[in-house]
Amino acid sequence: MGRVYVVGTADTKGEEMAYLAGVIRAAGRSVATIDVGTRNPAIPVDVTAEKVAAHHPDGATAVLGIDDRGTAVAGMSAAFAAFAETLDDVAGMIGLGGGGGTAIITAGMRRLPYGGPKVMVSTLASGDTAPYVDVSDIIMVPAVTDIAGLNRLSRIILHNAGQAIAGMAGAPAPAADDKPSIGLTMFGVTTPCVTAIADQLRADYDCMVFHATGTGGRTMEKLADSAMLAGVIDITTTEICDLLLGGVLPATEDRLGAIARTGIPYVGSVGALDMVNFWAPDTVPAHYAGRTLYKHNPNVTLMRTSVEECARIGSWIGERLNRCDGPVRFLIPEKGVSALDIEGGAFFDADADAALFEAIVATVEQTDRRRIVRLPLHINDPEFAEAAVAAFKEIA
Repeated sequence: MGRVYVVGTADTKGEEMAYLAGVIRAAGRSVATIDVGTRNPAIPVDVTAEKVAAHHPDGATAVLGIDDRGTAVAGMSAAFAAFAETLDDVAGMIGLGGGGGTAIITAGMRRLPYGGPKVMVSTLASGDTAPYVDVSDIIMVPAVTDIAGLNRLSRIILHNAGQAIAGMAGAPAPAADDKPSIGLTMFGVTTPCVTAIADQLRADYDCMVFHATGTGGRTMEKLADSAMLAGVIDITTTEICDLLLGGVLPATEDRLGAIARTGIPYVGSVGALDMVNFWAPDTVPAHYAGRTLYKHNPNVTLMRTSVEECARIGSWIGERLNRCDGPVRFLIPEKGVSALDIEGGAFFDADADAALFEAIVATVEQTDRRRIVRLPLHINDPEFAEAAVAAFKEIA
């Protein structure tokens, strides 16, 4: 069953670590404590800070004995991330901390495999947790009070968190079937297409659908890099719009990088490349004044991409596809790229679409393995989904 690792800075959070470890032991789980502090611990621990610090690329001296707190925290974060990768008996990991501790502990948690229980009790859990969770499956639990000594409320919070990790570690999810997994990208405006594709492939594949919100695409590509995907059907590449045009749900410059590195079968398309995402209307940058906007909901505003922008997006995609030596089929739906980009729709713009399509065709160096397929269909037509499925089966 492995062990539940309780992680904290034992120099300042020792009392809380000991209490949390006791809760988990009382629930019947095997426990090991890890100190990621940079000063003398207040309690005995199973894994010392010195042992963790030794995993820093520059050795323990790059972590311990440093007066500057920021440098010490950064050093221990790197060391714990490297140390976490060496653990092979993790039934679960739970951490507790403030700002520094949260940064250190989640750096290690992010290196653990998906699916393993990871719980972080943090004073930062009710704010912007993106820097700590990133594209991992860490569960953030608000500490409510500062982690500065036990009190009647902190005992309850830590008790509940301990019971949660003990339950997860003691009753792991059943093993999945042996069908190979594929990644698919979807947005609300491409849902009919991606749903139809998944329905047609689910008998033979474990279909993992990712919401194309920036983190969705990054997660999918992380799984590809980790050899957890047998292929990708990337219908919704909209995150590239936000990357290039300053939207709030951007990809990184490494979008499609995992496809190039792994060479796994790839079917892509231009889903939702007609839009850039912003929050409420007053968050749209001033230099976009006068543009066509669509209120998706009270918190999300979409901006139609222009002819010039679509040409830029198409060239960017084409350049990335040229780096892919694995089998690639890139499908172009000539009658529209989203539910809004349809004749009579809010974002219908034949000229912008044409600029996008022509830029892709002009940039991609087509070979027997890398092909562009133009279809006289809308992206949400049932026939387009059928064509995507056929293309994937051809190269998988």
